[in-house]
Amino acid sequence: MGLFRKFKEGLQKTKSSVVGQIDSMLKSFTKIDEELFERLEELLIMGDVGISTSQKICEKLKEEVKKQRITDPSLIRELLEKIIGDILRGEENLKVTTKPSVILVIGVNGVGKTTSIGKLASQLKNEGKKVILGAADTFRAAAIDQLEIWANRAGVDIVRQNEGSDPAAVVFDTISAAKARNCDIIICDTAGRLHNKKHLMDELSKISRIISRELPEVDTEFLLVLDATTGQNAINQAREFKNALGITGIILTKLDGTARGGVVLAIKDELGVPVKYIGVGEQIDDLQSFNAKSFVSALFAKDD
Repeated sequence: MGLFRKFKEGLQKTKSSVVGQIDSMLKSFTKIDEELFERLEELLIMGDVGISTSQKICEKLKEEVKKQRITDPSLIRELLEKIIGDILRGEENLKVTTKPSVILVIGVNGVGKTTSIGKLASQLKNEGKKVILGAADTFRAAAIDQLEIWANRAGVDIVRQNEGSDPAAVVFDTISAAKARNCDIIICDTAGRLHNKKHLMDELSKISRIISRELPEVDTEFLLVLDATTGQNAINQAREFKNALGITGIILTKLDGTARGGVVLAIKDELGVPVKYIGVGEQIDDLQSFNAKSFVSALFAKDD
């Protein structure tokens, strides 16, 4: 199945809820006025686009309408698609040009972190990369065991220790194994316990020091996994992690099960953090590299 089709199917709930309602609203107007923009802003906010991002979209829309002297409400749709595309575009691709490159993955329990790592490992392997996983979320034995299951499913190596081990030691061992086995990508599962920020910061600072020491000038991605079904809570979570740790990208899971796909816009616009992957199903190939053009095209596509 092609990327556009995957996006279209995965975004069906968001498309029906957000774009569907916008289409209905535009049909009810015979002219473009302030009431139309107010109603549009409401619908965007209800679609979890966020207040400030919704306001920004409407302001840009007003500018374009005035500049192009548009009077027909039906033409708003095309302008809206372009503005949303412009907001989402940029920094979507992983930066993994060094050999090896490191991807550190963080996320609270229940967001689909371990599953996303397994799917990402499978995707990178299918692209011809030699991948190794490091089970550095040693806080829970279940997380280690689950990651091993996914490593086997994806057909990649894994380095693990027992529950309660030093996460930095696991990362060190994973780097050593990656060097010995000539791996292209190291993916490390790390803890996501925001309720204890100092401990988390200390843990990740130690991991970062080991990476810098063992692999100087290596490309490192710090990806936060968020559950799309939580809507605005996902943005708050991303803000907390960004302030505490500094993240380079987002993996947004469970997008196929929610009408809250507008959260993608708020994350990129409000936080300046790009969404790099989205989860649009349960299968191993349902974690998709985010592509702004395909995402927006699927969101605004006319029904077959």
